[in-house]
Amino acid sequence: MVSFSAFRKQLASPQLSWQLCLLAIVGGFAAAMFIVLFTFTIKSIQGLYLNNYDNYTSLDALSRFDLPIIGALVILFFSWLTGYKYQRTGIPFVLHRLKVAYGAIPFRNTFHQFIGGVVSLSTGFSVGKEGPVVHLGAAASSFIGVKLALPNNSIRTLCACGIAAGIAASFNTPIAAVLFVMEVILREYDMQMFIPIMLAAIMGSIVTSSVFGATRDYEFISQIALTHHDFLILILLGLLLGVFASTFNHIIVFTIKRSEKLHIFTRLMLAALITGSLGYLVPQAMGTGISAVAFSMENHDQIIFIASLLAAKLLMTVLVIGLGMPGGLVGPIIGIGAVSGIFGALVIGFVIPGNYAGSDFALIGMAGFMAATLNAPLAALLTVVELSNQLEIMLPAMIVIATACLISGQLFKTRSVFAMQLDIQNLVYRKPPIETALQRVGVLSQMNTNFILHTQEPNHEALLSSSNNNPLILKTEENNNVVYQWIEVKNKSSSAINAPYCYHNLQPLFSQATLAEAYLLLLHQRNGGVYIYDKDSDDILGIITFDQIKNYLLQGKV
Repeated sequence: MVSFSAFRKQLASPQLSWQLCLLAIVGGFAAAMFIVLFTFTIKSIQGLYLNNYDNYTSLDALSRFDLPIIGALVILFFSWLTGYKYQRTGIPFVLHRLKVAYGAIPFRNTFHQFIGGVVSLSTGFSVGKEGPVVHLGAAASSFIGVKLALPNNSIRTLCACGIAAGIAASFNTPIAAVLFVMEVILREYDMQMFIPIMLAAIMGSIVTSSVFGATRDYEFISQIALTHHDFLILILLGLLLGVFASTFNHIIVFTIKRSEKLHIFTRLMLAALITGSLGYLVPQAMGTGISAVAFSMENHDQIIFIASLLAAKLLMTVLVIGLGMPGGLVGPIIGIGAVSGIFGALVIGFVIPGNYAGSDFALIGMAGFMAATLNAPLAALLTVVELSNQLEIMLPAMIVIATACLISGQLFKTRSVFAMQLDIQNLVYRKPPIETALQRVGVLSQMNTNFILHTQEPNHEALLSSSNNNPLILKTEENNNVVYQWIEVKNKSSSAINAPYCYHNLQPLFSQATLAEAYLLLLHQRNGGVYIYDKDSDDILGIITFDQIKNYLLQGKV
């Protein structure tokens, strides 16, 4: 029987382990169940007044105007109950927490995200599920690690697993969920995390398929009919999507910057009035984007209708997200991308006449626009493939994605919209490379437990017989506080009568910490060490010296 301390020690190691995989499955299940509750709540509320999910065209014009205002008032009421605190939610907040707290998500922010996400998605705002889904999935899975006091590096992995499970549970797209986490959330590919994240995504997809059935939002799109003769059209479309994506990102950032000094009441009511007014005129622009895609495909040859829908959806999305309405951005991006693809094909048709099918360019537009706005080409590609269940889309989508990303990133220097949001909101999401590397390793797996503890000053012979593998630790009391000192022997020559000794006060460090925390504690003096404790700060479990951390950075081992 493996003890819990051995279990935690294995999780602290930067290695793939069955313990981590088991936790990923458990965390993925918890995240998926949370998302099922979230989705069921939205569908139940929408079922009270909509004929079909996310289809606001069934409402009369006055109801479309009133509904967002009612939604904003409900969100403001819950915000008032919490003193207008804990407003940080969604993907940017999760990215920030991954860097500053290893993915541990505060409960009150999660509560606000659940309520705000349900209300905004139920009342016609142009927001997506994935923002709340990422937040709720991360919170549910990382909560397990926090409650079990697991090493921080494993909590970070659990957070990523919860995100993947949440996305897979919400959209039934497990492959895209894994790549989204790797490209957008973690921005790294690590085998130690890849397998647990994949297992969590599988669990999320299994749970949602069991509850809601194995369906996807965009399976209604017909099979594509693009051939190699259309490659020039695809390149031109990629150029347009790249320009459009760059413009979209900068408008969102501009809106956030201009509105950040406004009170939350003003911001949300303004978002509600904009949504209600545009919804009054163009009902298909309301909601996540499914209605916009369906309408644009049915009227794919009507450039005036398509242009009106695109303008309304774009304006509604950038202003609602920019003004701080709790909700995701990817859903509207997919909808805007589909409409943009059809609109772009119609514009290109004036230059290069041809019969361009709406379904073909809707899917292509989704892929190109999503890739360029999020700076996530692989995630965008697999999202479109899984949502439409069409492998034939891959090659043409890759052409458009490559072109759009080059134009957006290289020509206009546009980064991921989430990174731009974090910058404008002054939220930390980057760490120096050294800290990033050390965050993957828990102190429990690297600490030296072979120390020799003395409660009195050791004699000369004991000091000379000490080694790096068996360091001497002196335990004393100062002002009723326990103090641990590492006695480093600088010269062990047997001929030396008084070998020079160096006493280093060891700083306490909790057992959940990673080598990054140890490194930061010792960085100023660049010597000495820390001692690791668990429940009692007076109880030493092991030590880590600055030299050990240097060896790990240089050689990959302590």
